[in-house]
Amino acid sequence: MNILNTDIEGLSIIEPKIFRDPRGYFFESFNEREFRSKVGEIDFVQDNESKSSYGVVRGLHFQEGSHAQSKLVSVVSGAVLDVAVDLRKGSKTFGKYVAVELSGKNHRQLFIPRGFAHGFSVLSNKVIFQYKCDNFYSPQDEGAIAWNDPDLGIDWGLPAKDVILSSKDSNHPSFKEYCKMHGIL
Repeated sequence: MNILNTDIEGLSIIEPKIFRDPRGYFFESFNEREFRSKVGEIDFVQDNESKSSYGVVRGLHFQEGSHAQSKLVSVVSGAVLDVAVDLRKGSKTFGKYVAVELSGKNHRQLFIPRGFAHGFSVLSNKVIFQYKCDNFYSPQDEGAIAWNDPDLGIDWGLPAKDVILSSKDSNHPSFKEYCKMHGIL
C-alpha cells in the first residue's frame, strides 16, 4: 500500500496495490501487519457498511471520550466526497478539514484517527460505503457538527437543492456551538 500524507497530521490517504489482469482485479483492502508498520498500532473491532443514494450527506459525526473512534473508510461501489474535520484540542490544525474523493474505481481509503468529525456526500447514483472502527459505537457518546457550518466552509460537491439529510443530521450544532460546549472558545 502507498500512504499519502495530508495537510493534517495523522490523517492519511491509503492507496492499495491493485493487481489487474483480463479477469479483473485483486487487492488487499486491509493487511494488519502492513497497516501497523505504515500507519500505526490500531485494533479494529467493528466493521460497518451503508448504502446511500445520490445527494445524501451523512455527518459530521464523531464519538467522544473513552468511546472515540479511529476509522478506516472506503467505497465498494459508487463515489463519495469524504470529509474529516480535526477536533483535537491543541492541534495546530484544529477546525481544519481534508476532503478526498473515494470511489469503487480509485479504491482509495482514508484513515481518520480519533478526535475527528467525519462525514461524506454521495456523488454517484448509489454508493456502498464501508468503514472499520477501533472502538464500539456508543449512542450516549456520539456528537455531531452541522454539515453546512459556514465557519468550516466545506464544499460537499453537490448543489444545495440536491442535498438529502436525515432529520437528525438536519439539527446539529454549529462549529462555534461545539467549541463553546467544549470550552474551546
